[in-house]
Amino acid sequence: MSTTMRRCAGALLAAVLATVAVLLHTGHRVEAAAAVRVMPLGDSITDGFNVPGGYRVDLWQKVVAGGYSVDFVGSLTNGPASLGDRNHEGHSGWRIDQLDANIVGWLNTFQPRTILLHIGTNDIFQNRDLPNAPNRLAALIDRITATAPETKIFVATIVPAGSASTDAQVRSFNAAIPQIVQTRANAGRPVYLVNMYNALTAADLADGVHPNATGYSKMATTWYNALQAVPGSLTDGTTPTPTPTPTVTPSTPPTTGPTNPPTNPPAGCTATASLNSWTGGFVATVRVTAGSAGTTGWTVSATLPSGTTITNAWNTQRSGSSGAVDFTNVSYNGRIAAGQSTEFGFQGTGSAAGLTPSCVAR
Repeated sequence: MSTTMRRCAGALLAAVLATVAVLLHTGHRVEAAAAVRVMPLGDSITDGFNVPGGYRVDLWQKVVAGGYSVDFVGSLTNGPASLGDRNHEGHSGWRIDQLDANIVGWLNTFQPRTILLHIGTNDIFQNRDLPNAPNRLAALIDRITATAPETKIFVATIVPAGSASTDAQVRSFNAAIPQIVQTRANAGRPVYLVNMYNALTAADLADGVHPNATGYSKMATTWYNALQAVPGSLTDGTTPTPTPTPTVTPSTPPTTGPTNPPTNPPAGCTATASLNSWTGGFVATVRVTAGSAGTTGWTVSATLPSGTTITNAWNTQRSGSSGAVDFTNVSYNGRIAAGQSTEFGFQGTGSAAGLTPSCVAR
C-alpha cells in the first residue's frame, strides 16, 4: 500500500472512530432531544414516598401506551423497573421556596417543554408562613415563565391530608390556586390548573400525607387527562402512535348465539361535576366528555342555587356568575376526540350542592 493510501486509510479510520465516540457519548442526548421533555416537579409525593416512583410509574405507562415519545427530566433518579424513565425533580421535605431557589438552574439544564408541579404540602406540615404560601407559589410560577416562557406549566392543587385540621389548611391553600393560574393564563402564559385534590380522598393516603398505590395511580390518571387536554404538552405536533393491543386467539371456539353490536358513545357531549366544599364556599371541577362524533367546541350550562356566586373560573369562558350560567371552551380545549374528556373548574361562595350541568357540542 502506498504512503498516500495508508494516510487516507488512517484518516478515514480516525474519522470513523471519532464519529463512534461522539455517538456513544451523546446517544442519550440525541434520544432525549427527539422526545418531549417533561419535568415532574415537587416534593416527596413526586419522588414517590411509600411507593417508589409514585405517580410517575403509571403516568409513564400511560404515555407510552398512548404512543407519545416522552423524556422525563430532572437531576434525581429513582423508581422500579416498570418505570421506563426515572428522572424527576421531586425533593423530599422541600417547600415552595426551596424549589424556587433552584428552578432556574434546572430549567437551563434540562429545558423541559412541560412541567408537572405539585408543591405546598411541606409548607403546610412545616407551618411555613401559611398566609403567604400562595404568594410563594405565584412567585415560583412567575420565575418559571420568565425563565422559560414557552414551557407549559401544569399546576396541581395538592392532595388531601388525613387530619381534618390539616386538611382545612390544605383546602385554604388550594382555594387560592385557581386565581393564581387564571391570572397568568389571562396574560397569555401557558399555565394550566389540575384539580388533584378532588382526584383523591383520605382513603387514598398511606400515612395521612403521602398517597398509597391507589392514590398515586389516581394522580397519574389526573395528570394524563390534563396533559391530553392541552395540545403540545406531550407532542411536537406529530400524531402519536398508540401501542397496539396484542391479539388474543381463543383456545376454544366461541359459543354461538345472538350477538350484540358494540355500544358507541352517544353523539354530542356530557358533563359531570365534582365538588370540594367547605363552609361558605366551594370549588367545582366539571368534566366534559365527547360523544361518538367528537367536538370542535362545547358549551356547558348549569343553574346555581339561590345565593351562590362564582368568583373565578379556569380553562373556560363563562357567561354570568349566578343563577343560570354558561361555560364555553377556550382555544386549547374545545376539540375533544370521541370518548375523550377535558376539564374546567370554577370557585364560588355559597353552596353548589346538587349541581347538574348539561352539555352541548359544536
